[in-house]
Amino acid sequence: MDNQAAIIGTTTWGTTLGILLAQNNVPVTMLTRTQTEAQTLVSDGRNTRFLPNVPFPKGLNITSRPAEALKNSELVILAVPSDRLRENVQQIKPHLKRGVITLSATKGLELPTARRMSQVIHDELPDSLHSSVCVLSGPNLAKEIMAGKPASTVIASQNPEAAERSRTMLMSTNFRVYTSEDVLGVELSGALKNIVALGAGIGDGMNAGENAKSAFITRGLAEITRLGIAAGANPLTFAGLAGLGDLVATCSSRLSRNRYVGEQLANGRSWTEISDSMDNVAEGVNATQAALVLAKELGVEMPIAEMASRVLFDGLSSQKALTELMSRPARSEW
Repeated sequence: MDNQAAIIGTTTWGTTLGILLAQNNVPVTMLTRTQTEAQTLVSDGRNTRFLPNVPFPKGLNITSRPAEALKNSELVILAVPSDRLRENVQQIKPHLKRGVITLSATKGLELPTARRMSQVIHDELPDSLHSSVCVLSGPNLAKEIMAGKPASTVIASQNPEAAERSRTMLMSTNFRVYTSEDVLGVELSGALKNIVALGAGIGDGMNAGENAKSAFITRGLAEITRLGIAAGANPLTFAGLAGLGDLVATCSSRLSRNRYVGEQLANGRSWTEISDSMDNVAEGVNATQAALVLAKELGVEMPIAEMASRVLFDGLSSQKALTELMSRPARSEW
């Protein structure tokens, strides 16, 4: 099989990963949903919807035909919203070759199953392709990466060779890639930190201050680590790039969609109103619901996730949520 790649999903992150691969001289093909979308991307020479200022480099091709995108691909990256991952895997499954690496770049959990993205991929692919499934997660704000600013990420797989092959294709002087064998921890870190980012955004919208934000991020990290440990993840993963690293970026940056949603909630807008105004998906909303499903199954207390859910779906005011969190019974930090 040739050293080629395919990107499933013309999202901001999918487009960014496609451009990174092409800049590394890896021939890459992005698969669009429709022929019209493919024609538009080809004629524009860029993704005007999500990255209008970044022209496609040489070596990045566009097609709406799965067979064409996947025929020589050693690496297939899925960069679609979590609620559409399963249908996308079903679409590409007939065209995947023996030995192909399937890499999830989606930071989310499926509803109502609360399944991680690698589990969804395993559900849909034959057993022969399970060993080469990888996941990618880290503090990766796409627009910063496309501006040439340095960033790092983690690729996790139970197959070290597959992770290393993926790293070789993606790593560059501005995009440093680490590897891990803790697929569970890397995926849960990437999905759950978005819940904390929603709360951090609410605090920003309320002008709660830096002391409050620092405390909230720290307690949020403790909460998602608790769930991860109960699920069987390595606790050190939550202190790494996919955990603490991504948490800091997502809770702090103006580019963070989940932080933006929280800020808008604090300004009195409903989730429905915010969602209707957004082009991109804020994965933290579904992750909040999925995390509570997992927490119930595993017997883990998640007060921040519970509060985020009540603000999103039950009409709880941001001020009331903050008051309730600050009024919880006193306890030891650990």
